Amino acid sequence: MHVFGIVFLFLAAILPLSLWSITVFGFQTSAAIIAVVPVLVYWFLLDFALGAGIFGAAVVLLSVAAVIVDQTTTAGMWSLTAILIVVGVASQIIGHRVFERRQPALVDNPTHLLLGPMFVMAKLFIALGFRRDLAIIIQVHPQSAAS
Repeated sequence: MHVFGIVFLFLAAILPLSLWSITVFGFQTSAAIIAVVPVLVYWFLLDFALGAGIFGAAVVLLSVAAVIVDQTTTAGMWSLTAILIVVGVASQIIGHRVFERRQPALVDNPTHLLLGPMFVMAKLFIALGFRRDLAIIIQVHPQSAAS
């Protein structure tokens, strides 16, 4: 549920920004790329390998957003953005309430919103057998029975 929710919410965030073309140092780019670069730098600083994985995913999602913006009307893009937000938030709520039975971390600390992609990429790396060190850190700890 995290994967779908985070991917959908990331795409929803960059879709509208992909509409605005900006020239930076003589190069034509989009507001989406300008908005994503500082966050990518942050992820690289936290963990280079995971940052590189997120960078690859971001390139794909920025490309998808550019194609959507080129192929749809503005109204269609906004409709898709709204759908992505609803499905992304619903995925997060279902994942946290039904499967994890706990509140999302970002409710207590909104900066955790920036850590969602890092968490999903870490889980992917662990599943592929690349980062056993992260498996120990992310390992699910059973809640104590004491109240």
